[in-house]
Amino acid sequence: GSPYQPAIEALESHPEKKFYNVSKLGGAKYDTLPYSIRVLFESSVRHCDGFLVKETDAMNILDWKTKQNHVEVPFCPARVVLQDFTGIPAMVDFAAMREAVRNAGGDPVKVNPACPTDLTVDHSLQIDFSKCAIQNAPNPGGGEAHKPLARLSPLKAPPRKPPPCRAHGGCRGSCGEPGRSPGACSAQIENTPILCPFHLQPVPEPETVLKNQEMEFGRNRERLQFFKWSSKVFENVSIIPPETGTVHQVNLEYLSRVVFDVKDFLHPDSVVGTDSHTTMVNGLGILGWGVGGIETEAVMLGMPLTLTLPEVVGCELTGTVSPFATSIDIVLSITKHLRQADVAGKFVEFFGSGVSQLSIADRTTIANMCPEYGAILSFFPVDNVTLKHLKHAGFDKAKLEVTEAYLKAVKLFRNYESSSREPEYSQVVQVSLSSIVPYVSGPKRSQDRVAVNNMKSDFQACLNEKSGVKGFQIAAEKQNDIVPVQYEGNEYKLSHGCVVIAAVISCTNNCNPSVMLAAGLLAKKAVEAGLVVKPYIRTSLSPGSGMVTHYLSSSGVLPYLSKLGFEVVGYGCSTCVGNTAPLPEAIRNAIKQGDIIACGVLSGTKNFEGRLCDCVRANYLASPPLVVAYAIAGTVRIDFDTEPLGTGFNGKSIYLRDIWPTRQELHTVEEECVISSMFKELKEKMEKGNKRWNLLEAPESTLFPWDLKSTYIRCPSFFDKLAKEAAPAQGVEQAHVLLYLGDSVTTDHISPAGSIARSSAAAKYLTSKGLTPREFNSYGARRGNDAVMTRGTFANIKLLNKFIGKPAPKTIHFPSGQTLDVFEAAELYQKEGIPVIILAGKKYGLGSSRDWAAKGPFLLGVKAVLAESYEKVHRSQLIGIGIAPLQFHPGENPSTLGLTGREQFSILFPPELSPRMTLDVKTSTGKVFSVIALFENNMEITLYKNGGSLNFVARRFL
Repeated sequence: GSPYQPAIEALESHPEKKFYNVSKLGGAKYDTLPYSIRVLFESSVRHCDGFLVKETDAMNILDWKTKQNHVEVPFCPARVVLQDFTGIPAMVDFAAMREAVRNAGGDPVKVNPACPTDLTVDHSLQIDFSKCAIQNAPNPGGGEAHKPLARLSPLKAPPRKPPPCRAHGGCRGSCGEPGRSPGACSAQIENTPILCPFHLQPVPEPETVLKNQEMEFGRNRERLQFFKWSSKVFENVSIIPPETGTVHQVNLEYLSRVVFDVKDFLHPDSVVGTDSHTTMVNGLGILGWGVGGIETEAVMLGMPLTLTLPEVVGCELTGTVSPFATSIDIVLSITKHLRQADVAGKFVEFFGSGVSQLSIADRTTIANMCPEYGAILSFFPVDNVTLKHLKHAGFDKAKLEVTEAYLKAVKLFRNYESSSREPEYSQVVQVSLSSIVPYVSGPKRSQDRVAVNNMKSDFQACLNEKSGVKGFQIAAEKQNDIVPVQYEGNEYKLSHGCVVIAAVISCTNNCNPSVMLAAGLLAKKAVEAGLVVKPYIRTSLSPGSGMVTHYLSSSGVLPYLSKLGFEVVGYGCSTCVGNTAPLPEAIRNAIKQGDIIACGVLSGTKNFEGRLCDCVRANYLASPPLVVAYAIAGTVRIDFDTEPLGTGFNGKSIYLRDIWPTRQELHTVEEECVISSMFKELKEKMEKGNKRWNLLEAPESTLFPWDLKSTYIRCPSFFDKLAKEAAPAQGVEQAHVLLYLGDSVTTDHISPAGSIARSSAAAKYLTSKGLTPREFNSYGARRGNDAVMTRGTFANIKLLNKFIGKPAPKTIHFPSGQTLDVFEAAELYQKEGIPVIILAGKKYGLGSSRDWAAKGPFLLGVKAVLAESYEKVHRSQLIGIGIAPLQFHPGENPSTLGLTGREQFSILFPPELSPRMTLDVKTSTGKVFSVIALFENNMEITLYKNGGSLNFVARRFL
């Protein structure tokens, strides 16, 4: 039991509810703590057991003012959220651990997640059928086109006739679908009712969504069965089935508790998740952040997360916002300030008069962008705006009352009106909201922002600049090249900057439905003015969650988006994870022949190179209304102030300002369309599950019956050497360098996302298993199969290995001198018993957290990484799997040390490791130098000695 039991009190207004009165316990010190640190304090008081969480830990948190940055503290989050891609390996590892524990003589039934684990199955919806695919099918809507599908999906729902939607007044937009030319929409299918959000009556929807979901169930059936098995046999695991919305929105709209009430005991909600966008929930006053699959598993296994007690940067918002700026501009502007303030590895907490101007959607959006500016999280304490939102989100009155009373009792409720003193922050960053102008980011990295009014000149500069993070190096005489192309019987002209992909995606940074609505209203005004989008542009609309669709359909803007080519392609996080359908052949050829810098404009948060389509070399992130605007303009080389978007009816020039919806219009429509019924329906949908999921059969045995033929789910080899005692830490003897990399190697380079290239090692493996390229699916879908994921490690076409000298997923196997796929070289080294290491520059492991970014290299035989610096999350993941992260001394790197990478390296480990100790490295050419072992604390050393956290935890069941 906790030594703090005496601090338990009853809640005044609801005496049956008990809680730890941490505010009384902490006294005056507690009152000056940032709100986010108060949450950490409560958690440490409640979990104090003298072993994993000690009394000194709680006191250290209370002494945050003097201890920040100096001590490690444990944190036990209240729950875990997994998203299917990362959820699969976690659950596969649990299944494998049950097996390993049984084989070592333990009881497998004891192996269960220790905290509530919510798993959402939604990230892998591929855009298989975008509008063109359906229009070009030989026989849309039946006959031949369905045959391959029927083979793929044995779980077809039987056709049923939808009852007609009674045309109530408010329903016209989505039921009648006015303003659509008959040819603009693909054939409707009878048996796929989508519910009208207001009358819960079916309304017809484009065929696309259904086909995608059929495909999803077919190609992912095996994974879904595995999940269903997991939800049946593990305690504490609940699964949110496919077709309900992507993890980000579901998390916010449905899973958030804000205050946990477990058997009448109250405590704040907190969460960690494998999606790097878990940080969204901080916008609701819920402490949470993204961690790797490896750490999440540790939390699921009952171990606290360890973090250095962070600095907390106070971000003070003042002033009011300009009309042209969308929520995304506000977000990007605030994130830019935060990036410049250097908040990496710190908490950010918002205060000031401007905070109350931000809707919950704005807050969650800002909170969600954390990974982009490096903060651990951005916290918005619960205030009246939050409570109002929770009422809309379906919290009942009684729960809201308890929530408010509890948060006030422990001083976690923020009241901007009263003169209560602000916490003392490590530093304060001031942001004036009135200085914000609209931006896009690109063309290659999300941190390169361009003001929309400078876009034309900036793109010109990119053409001139030599190849690199921004430049394309196009010769001056070629910059105005025009390539004519025939498409669907008309001639079009492609030039540098032409837009070929325009995807309005509601994922992550614009979970904010008002921004999607702005795109819809812009489309409506554009159609009414007579503007069109060229047919070769790959346009698509992924609403993300049912909620956004409600926004769009109930406001009547969907038919207008559809008319411009933005058809709904399903509630999955599609283009965002690099799953776009390929461009039309003619357009691809024209781009390649003319060496045209074609552009993708999209509104997801991911635009790292090579992710969308290898022939689209410039990718810009923009707000949804700007995605629509650039699609209409057909090029990014446009100055919206002085050049028209296009010609409307009667040859009139239409400028962007003519069709841009005002903030006022937006808010009015938003107020009228955002109705609590959305949340009600979402809840019903979640509780009912869907037909295909309910009919899915799954085993119920304690151990999972692995199917040896499976190419999706395989028992991984992480526990092969599980013995009661861990072996002592060995040094690394005579290792070869597998890869010699430069600066800013992202997790996208290390761990694959998106489709499996036909020439890759993973493709060879799948082909050997009898699959055709059509059946490869994406890396994400196969991350339950370590054989595919290991082969996909370092398989990114943009990987720049200094041994090769040009971007290619290749390396040199030094004993034989051959140039091979990275996997093939690693496999040869393993056969020869030679360990391998990786040499890298600064910021190794940037970008979203991915568990395979550590597991992959581990299974390739990588024993250590030597880099100039690391992304924090990635460093801890390497330790979590058992790879040593070593750092060159400041000012040193392979070239200053005169290393070519062709030597063999021996790294000497002393019998006792200590945090940040110096290790000696000897090379086969006689060079000796030293590096710093980046173990931050004794817990990390224990994990490393045990061969990573999985084996450490498995040993506790023996």
